[in-house]
Amino acid sequence: MDEFPHGILAAWSFPVWPAIGLLIAGALYLRGWRALQRTRARDLPVWRAVCSFAGLVAIWIALASPIDALDDYLLSAHMLQHFILMSIAPPLLVLGAPLVPMLRGLPRWLIRGLRPVFASRGVHKVAHGLARPVVAWLAMNIAYLGWHVPQAFELTLRSEGWHNTEHMCFLFTSIAFWWVVVEPWPSRTAWSRWMVIPYLLTADVVNTILSAVLTFSGKVLYPSYAAAERISTLTPLKDQVLAGAEMWVLNSIVFLVPVAVLVVKLLSPRGLREDAALTNYAGS
Repeated sequence: MDEFPHGILAAWSFPVWPAIGLLIAGALYLRGWRALQRTRARDLPVWRAVCSFAGLVAIWIALASPIDALDDYLLSAHMLQHFILMSIAPPLLVLGAPLVPMLRGLPRWLIRGLRPVFASRGVHKVAHGLARPVVAWLAMNIAYLGWHVPQAFELTLRSEGWHNTEHMCFLFTSIAFWWVVVEPWPSRTAWSRWMVIPYLLTADVVNTILSAVLTFSGKVLYPSYAAAERISTLTPLKDQVLAGAEMWVLNSIVFLVPVAVLVVKLLSPRGLREDAALTNYAGS
């Protein structure tokens, strides 16, 4: 317990590069959001800005709070960190409709320099490809399963660089995943919104399988946690069972609540009219 001489609640850190990145992202969003209030206030109400900054705060909590200090000792803490980076911060950031505010927040000289990039057909193809439901679903779930393979997971515990790479994979693939679900302004899709329901449910199936493996395997899957100093009464196996149950319950809530909300919305008279109009548009 020498790492926590003043108690675990005092074990906050200050990762410099994440702090710089989050501050820049927050400043760009705020600058763009304030500028757009003159012309797009209805599209960017205050609650969107609140969601965006809540997402940035969630990332900071995952990377700088005692959760990060505990992840070398408890798999359950490590999985809580992953949950925040994949299932809390990304949907909040996407609810903030970040695309236009972030672009509007850039300095004009930088926008002029990047104009050829923004106009590039290749960039547009990549952006549209990443926004496709199949691509976003595969990217998020492959990252989720791949980094939890014992060999890959152990690599992240030995190497800070690989650990940071893992976190970035979780964050960015999850942003792509939730972009399809939320469809933040000004994005629009030709897909029926009913397709989002199996999109979320099948992701929950993947989560259930991985969580069940951790919960019911009967052996410690990650040797580093078997060898780690015990800072709680949990044995390594009980810690793993707790981690699996934590992933199972928390991620399922995050997947299933939007399904329920979406079903109610789509079955409303307005939802049925909008879906019919979209279907007619896609078929024309």
